[in-house]
Amino acid sequence: MQKRAILLGGSGQIGTATARTLLSHGWDVTVAHRGARSSVVEGVRTLTLDREDATAVRAAASGADLVLDSVAYTAEHAETYAPLAGDVGSLVVISTASVYAGLDGSSPDDATGVDDFPTYPVPITEDHPTVGDAGPGARTSYSAGKAALERALLEFDDLPVTILRPGAIHGPESPALREWYFLQRALDGRDRVPLAYRGESRFSTSATVNIAELVRLAAEHPGRRVLNAVDDPVPTALEIGQDVFAHVGHTAEFDLLAGPPVDGVGAHPWAAPNPMVLSMQAAREQLGYEPLGTHRSTIGSALDWMLARVAEGDWRELFPGLARYGAENWFDYAAEDRALGA
Repeated sequence: MQKRAILLGGSGQIGTATARTLLSHGWDVTVAHRGARSSVVEGVRTLTLDREDATAVRAAASGADLVLDSVAYTAEHAETYAPLAGDVGSLVVISTASVYAGLDGSSPDDATGVDDFPTYPVPITEDHPTVGDAGPGARTSYSAGKAALERALLEFDDLPVTILRPGAIHGPESPALREWYFLQRALDGRDRVPLAYRGESRFSTSATVNIAELVRLAAEHPGRRVLNAVDDPVPTALEIGQDVFAHVGHTAEFDLLAGPPVDGVGAHPWAAPNPMVLSMQAAREQLGYEPLGTHRSTIGSALDWMLARVAEGDWRELFPGLARYGAENWFDYAAEDRALGA
C-alpha cells in the first residue's frame, strides 16, 4: 500500500525538496500551505491550510504515515499533535541549530555583532544544552521559541517525533540565499573579494536535499529523537566562495583579512570569530544516514534558481529576507577598493 505524507509549509524550501524526495521513493504526497503560492513540485496533492488552525491540522494529519511540520515555532504549536499519538506513523518537525546555547548560555539571537557571537564546542552534539524555555506560545526570540517547541514535543511519550536541527539552509525556494554575497560579485565581474577572519569562519550549512533525505529516513524509522541536519563536512566561508565561483565559472582573488570586518569591508553572512560546527554522527548511527552531497555538489541548484529569479526583477525586492543579514551593505565596492588598496 502506498505510504501517505502531508507536508505543512510544503511549498517552501524544505517542503519542496522533501516532496521531490518522497515522490521519487513512491510516496503519496500532500503539500499543505496557506494559499499564497502553489507548489512547484509536479505530482503532489495540494491543501490550503492555516498552521494556526490546530483542528484542521489534526484532521489533515490523522492517519498519515509521515507528517512534516517545517513551520511550527512555539510550544503551543506542539500541543497540536498531542492527540495524534498512535495516529501518525512518524512526525518530523524542523527546528534550528540556533537553539544551542553558547558556553556562556547565550544564543546567536543575542549577538549584536561578530564580537559577541557565542563560543561553542567543536563539534556540537545533540546533547549540548539549549537556550532557556520561552514559555508556551512565547517568542521572545526565534531560537527560544524553537527550543520551547522541542521541549513540548518531547513531553508526549507516545508521539513518534523526530526533531531536526538544520543550520544555514540553502536550496531552491530559499528566502535567504546567503551565497548571493558571492554570486552578485561574480555577476559584477569583481576580481577581488575581501573575507574577514581569513575566510576561516565555519557556520554549519544545510542543503535542502540532505534535510529531505533525513526526513525520509525518519519516516521509515519512526522514533523519538533529536538530530542535527547539516552538511558534512562543514565548509569555510572561503570554500563557500570558491564553490559559488566554480559553479558560475568566475575567477577572483580572495583577500583574507586577519581580523573582523573594518567599516563593513570583509563582512559576509558567515563572518564569526567562533565556529558553529554540528556533528552528524548521531544521524549516521540512528538512521544509517549518508549525505547526498557536499556543499559544493549541492549549491548549484540553489544558484541556478536564484539566477532565474533575479532575471525577473531587482534582487532587493525579490529577496527582502536578505536584509537581515546586512545585504544592503555587502556591495560597497568603493569602500572595498580603498581598503584593499591601502
